[in-house]
Amino acid sequence: MFASTRRSLLAVASKGNAVRTHRAAIVGHRLAGKPQSTMAPAIKNDSAPSSPPQKTLSLGTALPYATRTALHLKGLVPSAVENFAAQEARAYEQFKAKGSPLEQYIFLSWLRNTNLDLFYRLVLKHLKEVAPVIYTPTVGQACQEFSHIYPFLAPPSAVDGLYIPLNEVDNIDEIINNYKESIPEGQQPEITVITDGSRILGLGDLGMNGMGIPVGKLQLYVAAAGLDPTRCLPIVLDFGTDNPKYLEDPLYLGIRQKRPEDPEFYAATEKVLNGLTRAFPEIFIQFEDFNTPHAFGLLEQWRNKILCFNDDIQGTGSVILSGFINAIRLAGIPAREQRIMFVGAGSAGVGVAKQLVDYLVIEHKIPEEQAKAMFWFVDSRGIINANRGDKLADHKIYFARHDNGDRQCKNLEEAIEYVKPTALIGLSTIYKAFNEKILKRVNELNQKNRPIIFPLSNPQTKAECTFEEAMVATDNRVLFASGTAFPSYTIPGTDDTRVPGQGNNMYVFPPIGLGAKLAKPTSITDSLIFAVSVALSNTLTKEEVARGELYPRIERIRETSAQITAAFIHQAVREGLATDQYWVDLVVLDEVSKRMWAPAQSAEQFTTKL
Repeated sequence: MFASTRRSLLAVASKGNAVRTHRAAIVGHRLAGKPQSTMAPAIKNDSAPSSPPQKTLSLGTALPYATRTALHLKGLVPSAVENFAAQEARAYEQFKAKGSPLEQYIFLSWLRNTNLDLFYRLVLKHLKEVAPVIYTPTVGQACQEFSHIYPFLAPPSAVDGLYIPLNEVDNIDEIINNYKESIPEGQQPEITVITDGSRILGLGDLGMNGMGIPVGKLQLYVAAAGLDPTRCLPIVLDFGTDNPKYLEDPLYLGIRQKRPEDPEFYAATEKVLNGLTRAFPEIFIQFEDFNTPHAFGLLEQWRNKILCFNDDIQGTGSVILSGFINAIRLAGIPAREQRIMFVGAGSAGVGVAKQLVDYLVIEHKIPEEQAKAMFWFVDSRGIINANRGDKLADHKIYFARHDNGDRQCKNLEEAIEYVKPTALIGLSTIYKAFNEKILKRVNELNQKNRPIIFPLSNPQTKAECTFEEAMVATDNRVLFASGTAFPSYTIPGTDDTRVPGQGNNMYVFPPIGLGAKLAKPTSITDSLIFAVSVALSNTLTKEEVARGELYPRIERIRETSAQITAAFIHQAVREGLATDQYWVDLVVLDEVSKRMWAPAQSAEQFTTKL
């Protein structure tokens, strides 16, 4: 049963059938609750006026006796009335019993689509353990297998996102209306994550299978920043795939054709975005995992027209900048003496580097040209020089070197000997690109300071090196952050256990989304993203700083998200971008209060004011 036919089918159902439907839903899902999705309840049953509220059904095995009586459930379900703690214990037991991360992913997806509250209670209670399953690295495998596991992720009646085929973009209004019919009236989405599956993590073109990414991202928006899960909308643009594996897969669920050329791609995307913003004028749109040229192209085209954000470009840059700010503080040399080498020159790498340049200009007063000269990019052909002889992609031109003379370094080893980097940042998606020889050489070149090593590629099978490898090769001196989670490392012969930093975008995109929802800025500017980076770098506790960590512990993410959201809103008001008057008045009042003189309340305060 799908959204486009749901109402006509429900309209012919009798009241008795409606009651039996509710019974079957509850009994069939072991009192887990009526099927519901990340976004909203799947069925809107207008023919059952006596139906209980969705939240009541979602009590599951905690459903009180009186409610069971009203639903005619006596004798149809086990008699125990449980508390939430027992429900969580059972769910966690089942989660742990699964034989692989992919099986855990499937279990959690079904739970989310049948008992939303229980799912998020489980996620928040075990965030460090669950986050790698609902997102990286497990979501990568889930995307690769998406067409094969799709029927087992949710009940057939659950709506878990929009699948928009290329040949249906002219019918975008109909598609959106179908979606509206599947949700309670007036419950419009506040945020969407949208992809075309063309560059999923480091796995390449997965086509429609990339839907797992928007679904996973929105779960992190909820878990980390408390956005309403019933107002989150995952979208995949099913515009085909150039991956023969999926075109030849008999179980592939997307359209079976090659991807369109740029003119058709941009025209089709424009129809979708115009349709979305027509239907939901205040929606916050996150672009996710488009191929590099399209990622930059869409952001450039839309960032000043609609409320949008690209996590691969802006989010990755923001979170890595935050870790880099803290790494510079610990490195042992002035910021202006850093020599920063990027391995990989896609949208994420260039986005990160541009934000690092902004930081050096703003915080360390280094002129832009000098700051830019502190960066070297290495791609598959070596260091990116303006005179290398190949046609550079537009996004690579800004960082192309002009000071190399006739020298061309054609691989990473040559580049390291030439540049002598103090920081090595990997966004290459090349597994083990930072091998033992590379890591040891970087350590040798930085004996007076601590080397900065950031292998940022996802998932783990694409990571440039592990935390343990970096620690061993650098005599435990490394300042480390990765894109995927690695285990802690205990220095042999000691009780000294080090925790690796993870430059996880979930530190920044959830508070950006929450801030956008609350303040309703006219656009997401570079200065807003910069404010988020600085705020994140300042959220570490004294204990975390003392341990030399670059990021706060993930268990504190709701606390840090609140602090970062506040910084985002404050900056939006200062720039005149916020349109929600409540936050404008609140922040302005706070600024005025700060500037009001008051007499000292203690001798210490009096002395400080002198």
